[in-house]
Amino acid sequence: MCLDCQDFIEKGEKILDLGCGSGIVGKTFQDFFNAEISGIDIVDKRVEKIPFQIYDGKNIPFSENYFNIILINYVLHHSDDPEALLKEAKKIGKKIIIYEDLPENLLSKIYCKIHSITFNKFFQKPAEANYSFKTGKEWEEIFQKIGLNLIFKKQINNFPVKKELFVLGA
Repeated sequence: MCLDCQDFIEKGEKILDLGCGSGIVGKTFQDFFNAEISGIDIVDKRVEKIPFQIYDGKNIPFSENYFNIILINYVLHHSDDPEALLKEAKKIGKKIIIYEDLPENLLSKIYCKIHSITFNKFFQKPAEANYSFKTGKEWEEIFQKIGLNLIFKKQINNFPVKKELFVLGA
């Protein structure tokens, strides 16, 4: 992932790992880019001790343009309102880097459904689950609607699921 992003992140930049989960990806970006990393999530599941805050999943507690980069790594499909979350990210960051699963073929659709079921079983109560898996085209329409400029996109070859990297300017 760091190699995918090296043309878009400069050494020493401030990066927010939005929905950081275990913190492993954030820590890897911190080390690779010598970055100032922060993580936020709705629960603390970190195994890497990066700087961290719990937040409500809606209002990101940082000031406007606080970060150079907002990293959203396979998180948007877990959001109740991914469009609102992207608007928040746009406010606090200059550039947004997104990795997301795309249900664009039969195997990807099956994987996304299985992911929804297993994530619910192990991490959430089923009543809390709301998944927003979208196609690349649907994401691009949302980006355009809220004024995010698509700088770069790349399909990530990760059989059987179609995954895509989006780099957006705020």
